[in-house]
Amino acid sequence: MGEVSLCYAPLQMQFCLHSLKISAALFGLASIAVAQGASKNVTATSSAGTAATIATQSTMPGASSIGSGIRLGSGDLIEVNVYDVPELNTKTRVNDAGEIDLPLINDVHVKGLTVNEAEKAIEQRLDHGGFVRNPHVQLFVSEYKSDGASVLGEVARPSVYAVLGEQSLFDVISAAGGLSDRAGKSITVTHRADPDKPITVAISRNLEDHPDSNIRVFAGDTIMVRRADVVYVVGDVTRPSGFLMDNGGKLSVLQAIALAGGTTSTAKLSGARLIRKGPEGVTEIPVSLKKLLQAKSGDVPMQADDILFVPASARKIISGRTAEAALQMATTASLVAIRP
Repeated sequence: MGEVSLCYAPLQMQFCLHSLKISAALFGLASIAVAQGASKNVTATSSAGTAATIATQSTMPGASSIGSGIRLGSGDLIEVNVYDVPELNTKTRVNDAGEIDLPLINDVHVKGLTVNEAEKAIEQRLDHGGFVRNPHVQLFVSEYKSDGASVLGEVARPSVYAVLGEQSLFDVISAAGGLSDRAGKSITVTHRADPDKPITVAISRNLEDHPDSNIRVFAGDTIMVRRADVVYVVGDVTRPSGFLMDNGGKLSVLQAIALAGGTTSTAKLSGARLIRKGPEGVTEIPVSLKKLLQAKSGDVPMQADDILFVPASARKIISGRTAEAALQMATTASLVAIRP
């Protein structure tokens, strides 16, 4: 029995040691798997964070990220922040000489420098002047005047927007907040390199309708979003208003009357006038709404800035004052967008 016990004990120990080795090996594999999974999660989280950061930066109009290759120029609006020294934080614009005026160190030449280079120049001036030891400066460009594109006209936020790398027309329009409710059907792009040959492209509320219009935009370009043409309906109608001709740029007298809610019960249908401004001045075109409504005459097309005046039957209209009265009413009319 003793021999058996002496023999069994070592075997048991060997068996236990073998089991421990297997457990350790399995634990090691599990640890590696967990570590790899954690690494993948960290990588995925980091990638997602980086993508989110890039997406956030790309939607910040006019703001420059650290390390941007865009070079500063006269007219750029710059925010300078000195870490842990809020008294030195300032917002200033690059003057015509290419310099910015900062507290303590006065004028610093930044024209032609990148954001990183300008930061280092300011840090050196602060350090060498003995004002701040080992300063850390962050510089942000709020508005680009030199390396940006001017977006004017009917957009949500007309301004100058930085052209970072390859930018398209739709990118810049999106940075400006998109088209306004009064935007027309065309956009004019004037390149700084060729100012005598502006390019006009078609546009609509849905930018995908005109993919060919998404042309390349360069620094120094001017983008003008044209306002839609307007016609006015005033006088004895239900809703005197100005209407944007966004529906293909075409509108007739009957369509305009319908948009104005129709005429009132006191309207003088035979005395309507179409007031039109031309090169030779203001002219009046008689329009018989009664015949139009009875389909006894053809509809009359309207042009941009036309004023359709519908008088009241109980009021005596002096022919010489008709245009003047219509013009006064049109100046106070509200605008209504007509969408296709």
